[in-house]
Amino acid sequence: MHGMHSVSDWLCFAVWENGELVRSLSLSPDAGIGENIGEPYDFELPYWAGEHPVKPMFSEGPYPLPFHPLDLGEQALRALFGFVIEGRPDPDDIDPFDIHLHGFRVADATGREQAERAARMEQVLQSMKPPRRYRITPDGTLRELGDDET
Repeated sequence: MHGMHSVSDWLCFAVWENGELVRSLSLSPDAGIGENIGEPYDFELPYWAGEHPVKPMFSEGPYPLPFHPLDLGEQALRALFGFVIEGRPDPDDIDPFDIHLHGFRVADATGREQAERAARMEQVLQSMKPPRRYRITPDGTLRELGDDET
């Protein structure tokens, strides 16, 4: 499993072998290291060793991690899947656009399953109480708003 989010500089990846989690890493500069399970892979070691520091921009001070998560994320893509999304591909990298995937559509030919889901949703909605709204008061407590209040 691999995920990156460029807006927050977040990276996560996880690897299972024979159904057992052997490596999981999730980190971002704002949240820090959220998960770090298992031994780092060889491709990670130069990053943890400080060989890929982030150069400060706009005098914002030192970067809170020893490397940029998205840089490590690209190396994780290469090591785990054989390609990169950004950056310069190596000659041995796979072109991800050359990979053909199969698509499947699951259909409910009778419509029975959809009707059952709709009926169950209606039951759930009927069992719910009306929504309640609250406002924080100056002393920090919550006060429930009446129907005529905005």
